[in-house]
Amino acid sequence: MSQTVYETRIASLPLLARGKVRDIYAVGDRQMLIVTTDRLSAFDVILPDPIPDKGRVLTAVSSFWFERLAHIVPNHLTGIDPESVVKGEDERTQVRGRSVVVKRLKPLPIEAVVRGYIIGSGWKDYQKTGTVCGIALPPGLKLAQRLPQPLFTPSTKAEMGAHDENIDFAAVEKAIGAPLAAQVRDVTLRFYGEASAYALTRGIIIADTKFEFGLDAAGKLHLIDEALTPDSSRFWPADQYREGISPPSFDKQIVRDYLETLDWNKQTPGPRLPAEIIAKTTAKYREAYERLAGRALD
Repeated sequence: MSQTVYETRIASLPLLARGKVRDIYAVGDRQMLIVTTDRLSAFDVILPDPIPDKGRVLTAVSSFWFERLAHIVPNHLTGIDPESVVKGEDERTQVRGRSVVVKRLKPLPIEAVVRGYIIGSGWKDYQKTGTVCGIALPPGLKLAQRLPQPLFTPSTKAEMGAHDENIDFAAVEKAIGAPLAAQVRDVTLRFYGEASAYALTRGIIIADTKFEFGLDAAGKLHLIDEALTPDSSRFWPADQYREGISPPSFDKQIVRDYLETLDWNKQTPGPRLPAEIIAKTTAKYREAYERLAGRALD
């Protein structure tokens, strides 16, 4: 049985940051240890209850895609065993199965979002303006309809507690320069094309996803953070998909739906979750990995 980890305590390494889900430590000057905890955030609030196995699933899913997409651009993985950079059995237990040692890269200040279907904030923008991130779409699209072609719809990278905002391609060019903006767009669309085609063979529709990129000292583009996980993507079961409804997803939608039934103002502190909701959410995360990889998480 794996250990549930809400927050890590790695005394042997300097702590760099704690995000909504990940704790990041320095490994010398050129590398970092990223530990994916079992924390879960909803409506930008970190909830008090962990979701067992969530960190292990997110790490395993990302590693699966990093390997599968490495021929397109390199990623931040070093291949170093995370247990080798910490000290003592307690620290090794905290990082086991949920951590990676990565290169220190300069992150780009945008999130590279790609949409294959019209849902979420893209659907809201389309209803108001007929466009998504400045891209005009055909009239009469239905909720969750597949788009004529995948769209690169970037966003700002907000500070913790704030919301990302959709931006147009011109804003990306202004932020990082036209040549790099074009490369990020093209790589993002290629990632999505290959990943969504594979996922469909496993019974999963990837409706949309986001990637983050960084540059090394030579200016070479790398995929960083996570890749095509249930947290960074909308995964829908293909056999339950139809236009006009929001399909069930392999992520924390179970938690969101439960929270919407409460008299909660969506501010910190978040409410406790019933054991049944926690167990169902764990099962959905595990199912996403096991469908994609074709093998059990353990």
